[in-house]
Amino acid sequence: MPISGLWAKDSILLVVTNHSELGDTGKETGYFLSEVAHPWKVFRDAGYEVVFGSPEGGFAPMDPKSFDLEDSVNLEFWQNLDAVEGLATTLSLEEVDPDEFAAVFFAGGHGAMWDFPEDSDLQETAVSIYESGGAVGAVCHGPAALVNIQLSDGSYLVEGKKVGGFTNSEEEAVGLTDTVPFLLESRLEERGGDFVAGADFQEQVVTDERLVTGQNPASAEAAAEAIVKILQGSK
Repeated sequence: MPISGLWAKDSILLVVTNHSELGDTGKETGYFLSEVAHPWKVFRDAGYEVVFGSPEGGFAPMDPKSFDLEDSVNLEFWQNLDAVEGLATTLSLEEVDPDEFAAVFFAGGHGAMWDFPEDSDLQETAVSIYESGGAVGAVCHGPAALVNIQLSDGSYLVEGKKVGGFTNSEEEAVGLTDTVPFLLESRLEERGGDFVAGADFQEQVVTDERLVTGQNPASAEAAAEAIVKILQGSK
């Protein structure tokens, strides 16, 4: 049952993965810290409340490789008690009322490749926000959330739109082509998306109407800024 009336419409739902195992490698994964921290700061600085959600709710695991506190924004985030508690006690997407959010933003981290694509509550939340005039954003592996989202008319959200995300080339560069359940670039193209790739590991953000996708961790801040631009332009 959705929880209603807790947030103003000027709130953004930031969704993170609950998945912590990197395939059968025996290594840990989860969300990528900078892909949460940098958008969080952009949204808050623009006056939006950030609410953390996840497919299952509760604790969201962090990819240990991403725990970089030499990044000043990561450090600011990690020293903010509300932010850290928010990731430890995320709301399940079944609990949130999408009508109370101006946008949804899907953070990356390899974990998202496992639990984002098939989650029906995630899909329904994104469709509700998008079709009510809100914005949908995702960065790096966060666009895994988009691959099965179908709008009310049955078309895929990404169909006919320019999109981005972690590229096949980048996946090969990190040695995980055979570990991930699918290749994100290829799947988005299969769904009718016009995939726009930038240089490996360099900032690249693609905006098409109210859909924003960033390619990699370097794109997280700019992707969030593009969401803010859309929302402020709609006021």
